[in-house]
Amino acid sequence: MRIEDEQTINTTLQVMDLGRRAYRPVFALQERMVEARKAGTISDTLIMVEHDPVYTLGRNAEDRYVTATQAELKARGIDVVRTTRGGQVTYHGPGQLVGYPIIDLGARGKGVLWYVGKLEEVLIAVLAGLGIEARTDEINRGVWVGTDKVAALGIRVTRHITMHGFALNVCADLSHYVGMVPCGIEGRGVTSIDRLRAPVSMADVRQRVTREFAERLGYNNVVAVPPPEDQ
Repeated sequence: MRIEDEQTINTTLQVMDLGRRAYRPVFALQERMVEARKAGTISDTLIMVEHDPVYTLGRNAEDRYVTATQAELKARGIDVVRTTRGGQVTYHGPGQLVGYPIIDLGARGKGVLWYVGKLEEVLIAVLAGLGIEARTDEINRGVWVGTDKVAALGIRVTRHITMHGFALNVCADLSHYVGMVPCGIEGRGVTSIDRLRAPVSMADVRQRVTREFAERLGYNNVVAVPPPEDQ
């Protein structure tokens, strides 16, 4: 039976916690889940993960924004992957909560700008709950504290189904940003939750993100699901 036949498409959110994983297998998982969502065999899903260190480049990203040499990248254990999202180069690594929503915007009658705004709203609410005042930027999408970015966004929407998503610095090693220009924005910095307040656990942040995501995107049923066996 297709999920649409059960009339749960707009109310049920599956949440899949992958723990820590390399980037490439999770990218492949997203692509499979996008196809499953198109077919209606899964409901809307929020994947959450911490990645091994990696720089990812968007579809049209410029290589010059990765400033580290191959030798430096190898010495620091940082992979480089060109991917299918929009935007320039960004960093993922331990201590950063990455969220990949696989959701059907078409079923909601909503567009990309609405969706990006909702992601920013979710993250700002999470930070507010931790006592951090954050904001958006009309030119540079993402979530900012002063002139420092605390959360990056990069998405793809195909046949109304979303993939890729957001990356929130919780207790990330910010020295790993040295070898790139985050999002291709020169002259600004990056920050993390643990630089802005007393440390908070990743489990706590995951719970807060799940709660705010479900509330602000209108889900009334949240179900934890295990990773696929091949993950």
